[in-house]
Amino acid sequence: MEVIRVGDSSADPGLVRDVAQCLRRGGIVGMRTDTVYGLLASVNRPDALHRLVELKVRSREKPFILLAADWNVVRSVTSHLPPVARRLGSRYWPGPLTLILPAAPHLPEEVTNVGATVAVRVPRDELVGEILREVKAALAAPSANLPGEGPAVSADELVRTFGSSLDLILDGGAVRDTLPSTIVNCAGPSATVVRSGLIELAPAELEAS
Repeated sequence: MEVIRVGDSSADPGLVRDVAQCLRRGGIVGMRTDTVYGLLASVNRPDALHRLVELKVRSREKPFILLAADWNVVRSVTSHLPPVARRLGSRYWPGPLTLILPAAPHLPEEVTNVGATVAVRVPRDELVGEILREVKAALAAPSANLPGEGPAVSADELVRTFGSSLDLILDGGAVRDTLPSTIVNCAGPSATVVRSGLIELAPAELEAS
């Protein structure tokens, strides 16, 4: 397990390529996302997703949120985009808004709710975005913690919790704002807020039309 210190500015292209290669090979990377530290694994690597389930000591009935680089990747993991989801995503992405959408049938069970839905976010963090574009796939991105514990807010916490179980850790410093992303379920007849977070939505924004 390697720990690499990264700054707030755009990452070195060589580092982005190395991280993307690690993920494409089935590695698990710990790093800051838009909110707290997360554990990243490629949705195209069943072996990495299985490891992620074991690391998180997590039931498969509790699927992982996906990070996507752009709308093209979002469309690849959904069966269709409801109008309210397109509207919310167009306004708040990239940013800390997670949308629950109808899942594409090919997705692995680790990232779907019994095959029915998938939770997706387009992050605004520049480094995460560069890695997503280089990987050219969605990334499973659960928070970096064990059941009953708060999410890691520093690379040191990540090392203490998961140690050498991770392939790579990017140390982006301590997290200043620990509020999570706002989660909105757009898969039903009407949109509903599942978890309040960094983005506050007005009731009118959740209307279907």
